[in-house]
Amino acid sequence: MDKDTKNFFEKLAGIDNGNEEPISMSIKNSGQEMEEKTDEEESLGEIFEEAEGELAVDVYQTPSAFVIESTIAGVNPEDVDISTTPESITIKGKREKEEKIKTDNYIHQECYWGRFSRTIILPQEIDPDKAQASIKNGVLKVNLPKISKTKTKKIKVKFE
Repeated sequence: MDKDTKNFFEKLAGIDNGNEEPISMSIKNSGQEMEEKTDEEESLGEIFEEAEGELAVDVYQTPSAFVIESTIAGVNPEDVDISTTPESITIKGKREKEEKIKTDNYIHQECYWGRFSRTIILPQEIDPDKAQASIKNGVLKVNLPKISKTKTKKIKVKFE
């Protein structure tokens, strides 16, 4: 690990390596405790706010299509963007929390709130024009019809 990376993680953890002050310090002000943030903390917060979660998906195939399913409960259909090419699909969206809860009030938190995305490279070409998507009971289902390249066409030879 190089020196800059080590210093970054030490600052992130609030470790004082002797020649730098810790990232945050508590200050008593009129009986209230306040926390000062350094510029690095501010930019780290912005990075994490802009970060995207990775959407969990199930991908399976039928003889004629690929099917992608994902639990996206709490996501409005207008907040989901699906883009397809013949070789891939990208699903993007965001899940907004209606009620703001302070981080300190959480005992345990596993649900992801905010922007998410997932790109899947498909093993066979699909027809993007015939793709369909629906949400039922909080499950997104995308049906991607395969382009059949294995069909053989017989050509009759004409005698001239």
